[in-house]
Amino acid sequence: MDSYNYTEFSTGDYDFDNFEGPVVGSKAPDFQLTTSDGKGIRLLDFDGELLVLEMGSITCPLFQGRRAGMEALSQDARVSARVLYIREAHSGADIQGHANFEDKQACASRLNGDDRETRTILVDDPRGRSSWTILVDDFEGTAHRAYGGMPNSVFVINRNGCVVFRSAWNNASATAQAVASLLSGKAVTTKSYSWPVPPTVVLQTLRRGGKGS
Repeated sequence: MDSYNYTEFSTGDYDFDNFEGPVVGSKAPDFQLTTSDGKGIRLLDFDGELLVLEMGSITCPLFQGRRAGMEALSQDARVSARVLYIREAHSGADIQGHANFEDKQACASRLNGDDRETRTILVDDPRGRSSWTILVDDFEGTAHRAYGGMPNSVFVINRNGCVVFRSAWNNASATAQAVASLLSGKAVTTKSYSWPVPPTVVLQTLRRGGKGS
């Protein structure tokens, strides 16, 4: 199995001291991705003035603990708030590390269905109905690696495809403040910092992953 898709979490899988990826003022990398329901889409193909892109997975306690605050951003028509589904942060016996792309897509679909994630893209299908979808990175984590490879980072990208805010660890409040400043034409002075999620969220998420998570 590709080492990127580890079967058990280890701090050695991350460089917590150095956050790579595009910096503020640089061009955001674009990729052809697949949605959780199998449609093709470009990462930077979005509506509105800003794209708020958060890395996440079902087994990431930080991601799960931020969802309510982050979903609120999608209520503003000027903002496209999206999840890029990456590798399982804390895979276990019940939600295992992805063995192939189909596993990854299935977990992303589960985030839509079981977890009722609504911070997604509304796509019209050929029958005239609409479906909620999540962006799914490829099996090798190409987009995730290009954006620094952290389990719950966040990037804000403008219509010109430039990064205007980023944080190695998403803080929903700080991200919302940054977005508000950008939409009002002000400079971003918000400093994002890591903030723990409630222990109940951590325990619930890890229990869901199963033994070994």
